[in-house]
Amino acid sequence: MYIHRTIESTINKLGASFPCIVLYGARQVGKSTTIQHVFGKEYTQVTLDDLDDRNLALENPRLFLETYGWPLIIDEIQKAPLLLDEIKKRIDAERLHWLDSGEPRQLMYILTGSNRFELQQGIADSLAGRCGVLEMTSFSQAEQLEQSGHPFRPDIAYLRDLEREVNVPYKSRRDIFAAIFRGGMPDICTGVAEPDVYFKSYVSTYIEKDVRKLVAADKELAFRNFISLLALRTAQELHPGELANAVGIDVRTCKKWLSILETSGIIFLLQPYMAMRSKRIIKAPKVYFLDTGLCAHLCKWPNAEMLENCAMSGAFFENFVVSELWKNACTYDLDPKTFLYYYRDIDQKEVDIIYAAPDGLTPIEIKKGLAPNKPTKNFSVLEKFQQPIKPGLVIDTCEKIRPINEMVWTYPAFRLGL
Repeated sequence: MYIHRTIESTINKLGASFPCIVLYGARQVGKSTTIQHVFGKEYTQVTLDDLDDRNLALENPRLFLETYGWPLIIDEIQKAPLLLDEIKKRIDAERLHWLDSGEPRQLMYILTGSNRFELQQGIADSLAGRCGVLEMTSFSQAEQLEQSGHPFRPDIAYLRDLEREVNVPYKSRRDIFAAIFRGGMPDICTGVAEPDVYFKSYVSTYIEKDVRKLVAADKELAFRNFISLLALRTAQELHPGELANAVGIDVRTCKKWLSILETSGIIFLLQPYMAMRSKRIIKAPKVYFLDTGLCAHLCKWPNAEMLENCAMSGAFFENFVVSELWKNACTYDLDPKTFLYYYRDIDQKEVDIIYAAPDGLTPIEIKKGLAPNKPTKNFSVLEKFQQPIKPGLVIDTCEKIRPINEMVWTYPAFRLGL
């Protein structure tokens, strides 16, 4: 059963503006399935996982494109980077033709891949200005509920309008932790695979396909241990030196492996907000997993009930909330790195999320319980940045949006992205 993805509308919007679309994201999040659903009836599709097609693309990219023509979908494009130069030539030739003939421009190529670094490097060199680029993640909460979803903005009037407009049943904390344990991988959410079996295979396949060429053969076991230890640090500040010591590798290797995980769409880093530099502000980023199900598997939690009651439950709830905000931004072609931050200083004053907009800062606290004790006690610390402070949010397991006072409102975690 195909579940519609919210990103489909953004894909169509980019397709109307560029002759080429590049869609990247972690393995098995549904890139090829979504593209085939949206364009499959009109476009030829070829994957470079096929050895014959890959060899042709590598040895003779011109003949490859002549063979398949356009419109064309090419999956795993990073495996044949020389194709990008040839695609550029064909796009430029068609642009001149459209200009001379007055014909409307068309979407010629749709490229997908699972390695963001390799794709971005090739795009910058060959397809700059000729393509729209999107990141795709695993299912968001809205997609699992088969809701169309909306862009998240921490504006109380906007959020209350959505609450009245989009009616979905309440999810208790137990329900949310069941969703956290399940994660958002399509095969799990649609009932095709059991989480434990699926993630064991996923980790092995990921290492075999994406990591082996970047990590020395004698380091593969250490890399597996590295991922698991990183999962145990989710929603915490990331200190490469400490992590390197725990794994038994040097700091340079640790940073390289972090980069591999980030560019593969497994983790993301939330940077501290530093509008003005200060020695008192913690400079380390916080690390999160884009898929909470994978993180729970790596931490070896056997079920959702134990996860809900373990010492890491608060960290997992925070990972869930921040990853939903991150996924929502990516779905609507927004760069979350430009407006999502956190704050912490050496006096242990912390704000879980700062939503930085041109008209001011919105502080957001994340609490897994109901009616948490003094959840907004650190919001006033943001006044030092001399920017307007907008009404803040406490995202927890409440049922509806309610005011705590004039400047702070509770917001239900189960409504994120809806």
